[in-house]
Amino acid sequence: MSDKSAKLLTLYQALIDRVKAQYEQDHSLTTKDLLKSVTNCGEYIKLKQAAGAEEMALVEHFLKRDIVTFLSERNANDLSFSPSVITAENTLWHWLNEITDRSQVEWHELNRDLHNQGQYHSGEIVSQGRLICTKCGNSMDIEFPGVIPDCPECDNGDFTREPLEP
Repeated sequence: MSDKSAKLLTLYQALIDRVKAQYEQDHSLTTKDLLKSVTNCGEYIKLKQAAGAEEMALVEHFLKRDIVTFLSERNANDLSFSPSVITAENTLWHWLNEITDRSQVEWHELNRDLHNQGQYHSGEIVSQGRLICTKCGNSMDIEFPGVIPDCPECDNGDFTREPLEP
């Protein structure tokens, strides 16, 4: 292994160690949060200076992959990430949504739309409706209260919401 490769590998390992340390401090960090934090640190800047454009593209790809793998392994035993538990929770919320007094929900959501001027961002809480990504146009149906995730298609965090229909 060349000296340059060894140096790049050492800097990359420092980035991964930083991800692990940050996650240990705050378990609520997402892949996007960890990636953003790491790409603004000193080790990343040193790596960027030492590597070429092609190498940096690989580093960013591997960094995303390794962060996702790290979070998956950390959350493997957490039941809240279990597909069975998620399915049961979604089914329960769907049933509750069907029996809810929709007029009260619609008034609440209309008030919320007026307050937000029709714009929603990832990380906010919304109760139900269809969110449309402002970047790629992908739509997400929200059936129960929860935190708005980033767009699964383009990783954008800005949305508009279609009005509720009776």
